[in-house]
Amino acid sequence: MSCSLLEFCRLQELKTVRDYLFQSQKTEPAEEKTQTENELSWETSEWESAWDSGDNKEEEAASATTVEEETTGQSGPWLQDCVVSLSPCSDLLVVAREQKAVFLSAKWRSNDSGREEMTLAVSWTGTLSTDEGECVSSSVCIPLASQKRSSTGRPDWTCVVVGFTSGYVRFYTESGVLLLAQLLHEDPVLRLKCRTYEIPRHPGVTEQHEELSILYPAALVTIDGFSLFQSLRACRNQVARAAAAGSDVIQPPPLAYKKWGLQDMDTIMDHSSVGIMTLCVFDQMKNASILGGFNASVKGSPPAMSQYVTVGGGPYTGFYYAVEGSSQPLLSHVALAVASKLTSALFNAASGWLGWNKNKNEEEAVQKQKPKVEPPTPLGIRFGLPDSRRHGESICLSPCNTLAGVTDDFGRVTLLDLARGISIRMWKGYRDAQLGWLQVPEERGDREFSPSASLPRRHALFLVIYAPRRGILEVWSMQQGPRVGAFTVGKHCRLLYAGYRLMGVNSVTSQGWQLHTQQVCLLDPITGALRTVNIPFHLALSDKKSERAKDMHLLKRLTTILRSREVEPDILESEAKSVLLDIKHPAIKKQALESLLSNKNAPVSCLTKVTGALYDVLKQQDPEEVDTALLQLCSSQLKMLQLYSDIQQLHSAADIEASSKDQDSFEGIEEELSRVGPTLQRYAQLTSRPSVSFAQDSPYSPLPAQAFLSQMECTEDGELRVIHVSETEWNRLGNFMFWGCLCGNSPLHKVCDTLQEAGISPQQLLSLLLSVWLQREKEVLQKPGETVRNLHTLLIALSNMKGAVEESWDTQSISPWWQQVRHTCIQSHNSAAALLAAFVAHRAAKASITSRADSKLQSEWEAVSLELEQWVVFVRQLEDVLVLQTLLLVPPPQGAGGGAAAQCSIKTLMEGGTGGIADSVSKWVFRHNMSPERLKEILQKREDKEAEDKLEQKAGEEGKEQEEKSQEDTDRTAELLVAVCQRFPHSLSPDLLFAHCSWEYVVQWNKDPEESRYLSWAVEHLKLVTSPHIQLGISTMMWSTFIVKRLSAAAFLMEKVGKSPKDRLCRRDVGMGDKAATYFLGCCVQLLQILMEADSAVEEVPAPELSGEEAWFGAEGPESIAELALEQRGVHYPLVQHHCLLASLLHSAMTFSLKVKPLSLFDSKGKNAFFRDLTTIQLMPSGDMDSGLISLRQEFLLRVLTAWVQAIDDSSGTSTPPLPSSGPKADWWPSMCLELGSLLQVNPDILRRHLVCELYNQGLDPRAEEVMLEVEDKDVLGSQLLVLTGQRLSYSLLHSQSQTQAAMELLARLPPTLCTWLKAMDPGELRCPLVPLPQTSRLVGRLIEILPENHAQYSLALHLLEAVEALTTED
Repeated sequence: MSCSLLEFCRLQELKTVRDYLFQSQKTEPAEEKTQTENELSWETSEWESAWDSGDNKEEEAASATTVEEETTGQSGPWLQDCVVSLSPCSDLLVVAREQKAVFLSAKWRSNDSGREEMTLAVSWTGTLSTDEGECVSSSVCIPLASQKRSSTGRPDWTCVVVGFTSGYVRFYTESGVLLLAQLLHEDPVLRLKCRTYEIPRHPGVTEQHEELSILYPAALVTIDGFSLFQSLRACRNQVARAAAAGSDVIQPPPLAYKKWGLQDMDTIMDHSSVGIMTLCVFDQMKNASILGGFNASVKGSPPAMSQYVTVGGGPYTGFYYAVEGSSQPLLSHVALAVASKLTSALFNAASGWLGWNKNKNEEEAVQKQKPKVEPPTPLGIRFGLPDSRRHGESICLSPCNTLAGVTDDFGRVTLLDLARGISIRMWKGYRDAQLGWLQVPEERGDREFSPSASLPRRHALFLVIYAPRRGILEVWSMQQGPRVGAFTVGKHCRLLYAGYRLMGVNSVTSQGWQLHTQQVCLLDPITGALRTVNIPFHLALSDKKSERAKDMHLLKRLTTILRSREVEPDILESEAKSVLLDIKHPAIKKQALESLLSNKNAPVSCLTKVTGALYDVLKQQDPEEVDTALLQLCSSQLKMLQLYSDIQQLHSAADIEASSKDQDSFEGIEEELSRVGPTLQRYAQLTSRPSVSFAQDSPYSPLPAQAFLSQMECTEDGELRVIHVSETEWNRLGNFMFWGCLCGNSPLHKVCDTLQEAGISPQQLLSLLLSVWLQREKEVLQKPGETVRNLHTLLIALSNMKGAVEESWDTQSISPWWQQVRHTCIQSHNSAAALLAAFVAHRAAKASITSRADSKLQSEWEAVSLELEQWVVFVRQLEDVLVLQTLLLVPPPQGAGGGAAAQCSIKTLMEGGTGGIADSVSKWVFRHNMSPERLKEILQKREDKEAEDKLEQKAGEEGKEQEEKSQEDTDRTAELLVAVCQRFPHSLSPDLLFAHCSWEYVVQWNKDPEESRYLSWAVEHLKLVTSPHIQLGISTMMWSTFIVKRLSAAAFLMEKVGKSPKDRLCRRDVGMGDKAATYFLGCCVQLLQILMEADSAVEEVPAPELSGEEAWFGAEGPESIAELALEQRGVHYPLVQHHCLLASLLHSAMTFSLKVKPLSLFDSKGKNAFFRDLTTIQLMPSGDMDSGLISLRQEFLLRVLTAWVQAIDDSSGTSTPPLPSSGPKADWWPSMCLELGSLLQVNPDILRRHLVCELYNQGLDPRAEEVMLEVEDKDVLGSQLLVLTGQRLSYSLLHSQSQTQAAMELLARLPPTLCTWLKAMDPGELRCPLVPLPQTSRLVGRLIEILPENHAQYSLALHLLEAVEALTTED
């Protein structure tokens, strides 16, 4: 491969730039220009005919015509009259002429085809000169590195440095803002050059300092790069501040520079600052003896010197050496442009306000004074190249600082060796030439073949020469190498070579940076294109090495062609063929062939033709010279491509074979199909729900040849073998080979014969067939009869292949062939397809065994043996799995608990252990949000509609928010569940199912404790388990795993705050809100009660024996929940009761928001026993309790009763509505308090009396009368109720708002003792003082009944009776 010119950027608005810079001039007549150009142009036909760059002919022709057209127009060589400089990062271009300049900055835009491309657009135009008569004479764009740590090598900003004929050097930002101006010498600036840090390629290379060098006619100024970098940054920051706020002026650091007066040279046109160099000892001695004579002394260490090379006249080239330390650097006073403007503006304004205008003229005079210019340090020429008639015009330093190219007025280009100071090469015929250098690193790929692979990467150096008179660009290999490239580019271009990179970089900050800089750019002012030269490294190498490198580049070219998507197949084929045949090295040829074969865009015909052409060429060569591996690769790939084409052709063929002969065995399959038909139909409905997938990931998309080849390999004996890359790829390959046959669209036997001839083993074909069958289950179930028939034919065809069923197979043993079918189906989650495959394979195996038995003349009952036994069990298992999977696929009602449907196969059920089946069904029950009562009803096979309606009311939470499905749907689901339970009578016995459901719900509750219903249903399921052994074990496991930790947290929290805690505290300590915590404590009480009941019943009932179904013996995996439950140790009943007591107290306190410290209601033994393992025996409190504790307990229970009475208060009068079964209004609270009282050694009669009084106080007389019957100490109750009656009467007679005259008269008639007593009563204690008089009358009647006649207050009760009766008759 050869050099190339690549366009990487385009200039916009070129006409605008030209018009702006040349608006003072009238354009010259076009004819004159054309004439002058024709006179000056050379005859280039000889050169062009000799060029070897065939690749560029089209480009040359195109460019040439463009140049001619444009030249005849008004666009002359205007760019040659301008000062042009491009940033090495190619993001800023400066074009200046006389006083004006245009800055063009990089912008990205989309071209017509939608691809992003870089353009340079005008970002600033303006006049740069400030002094009269000065013009721009030179400019450079210096990108400044970012100081941020995260920088990756892009510049922070770019500084434009401009030299003027007045001697001034001014520094600008990209937007034309002047940063600083320096007058360092009072002659015109001839040339500005910059040097930046380069990473040393070899350990011995001296690190060069950054600097900016300014050439004047007889002086050279070098500014230290670090000093310049800091000053520019400071000035830029100052500009930003001034623009923002006009803040204080900060003086930037001064510039450190050196100034040399270059002597002994008549005229200087250009210069190069080579950098610091150290002489070797021999050169040092030679110089000392030449300069100092025979007796000269030599210093111990050679001094470091800065080398400067100048070109011009007398001598033609001059070499100067400045010894380091011979001149101290000068410090300039930085004339900060913005600062001076700002201060003068402020000062003028201030003086205007205050009337200080006297000094204005003086001030202006001061400003016009030029700064002081330091005298230069004289520097004598060390030596030169004298050539009196030759005048040098420009010098261009190579990137490695050892060579330089010089142009002169004789049209020559000279190559200098700077270390030796001699000219080593000269080219002639290059008038007005422009030079640039290219340093090309060795590529990684080339490096691998290099003998010096461990050494640093090599770099090749090329000199680029642009000859504008002939309009050609040439590339020459250094130092004595040939011309490696030439391009016709037009006569008005500019070759832009910066020779530096980013300023402000050092050896530390540059680590890990990717410096994106172009070395050489060619600017064409006619098209506006910026092009860079691309040179492959191998062009610098000698022939032998170049051949390998050329091969690598041919490979790269092929890769590039393959990557581009728009290539026509014909072009791709011809290109690939020519590249493959051109490559010499077999290893690279092989690599190229492999990359072609793995390309997705290449059509099969192209691959076949190219591989065939290469194979033919290899065959024709001498067998000893041909690489055998490459030949084998070609032949094997051709064989695979042929197979691919054959199969593709067979699938697209229209001829389909007649139906198979094996009709008898297929009839048996049809019977089985009709038997499982309804289940298959339901399964198909459930699996055919729509789902989303990406087209490119689909295993059904056509298989490209590349994917086919990547999965095939050729064995040594010439047979093909399929490689298992991934499951998806395997399925795609099976789909490609067999799906057409299964659908009945392809000739089955022809496909099988083709595959057999290719040498693919029947075992691999069987695996591929089964994979596509199982994968495409949905399509199979759409037409099961037809597809099953085709599968049957295919399976028999594969079984009859050589090497499928072993000849030596004894029918008494298991056949590996049929075992493979079973093994594949065992792992499949597609149960319907697996079952159909099993039906087919069972019949085929039976037919095979029968035919073998007939041939061996054995009796039939002997032949039906182990293999068929395996099939019977296997089919039974698959039928079970199908029914179970169908149930699991039933979608839950909307709004029910989430989670994807579980996938099951024989393998997962076997590995799931004895409880695997019950576990998957319990998860399904949870997903369906099925209440325990509903599940119990389904299991009892009750399909009574009324019962169902009642249940729906009970479990109302389940149905209200969800859209009700049709009754038929519900019934079908129930039937399915019953069917599954019938197929698994042992694994899904009611006790096991309820146990698993209970565990599933508690696990789900533990994930989200706010869902209290889950815990409640877990307990409900547990209640439905009939075996006390399982109940006891599961309760114990639940308690220790999920409950005890949260219960202890709740108890300690309540003890700490002394009342029912608020929501925030509950969430923090217990992990749920206060409402959920209340519900949780209620469930804890129920769980502990179940535990106590189960513990009592265990002795009476024997432990259940757990067994599994016959077909499922041999399941391995974790123990089921029921087995774990039976292994649990027994519990210590008093300890469970003790915890139940605490849970009840906590539940009461939380329900009624009472103040209590629950643990303080127990003594130290009681406290110590809490939250211990229930199976251990703890020291429990016994004997009489401390009276103080008992009074605390009694007070708490009384408060619970009071709170309950207030909760159930209803203003419904005498009628007593039924109370709910849960919550604060539940009817069981009083009985629970009485139970607690007896356990806590509190007198239950006190509780009953308190309850009666509270109910009367609340006005709930009917409920009070019911409780009153159970009170034992009637005397005390009578006294308490007497006061209550008095309060009621006192309210109606004395405190009521509607006091009638009759009432007043009655009061007057009452006995004085009664009046006094009534007046002493406080009806404010009554919560419901307005009670109907008949109720009070009944209460007084009850009082008379329960008070004995000898009671002290009996007479008072009689008086009350009279008063109430009198009031009643008044009403």
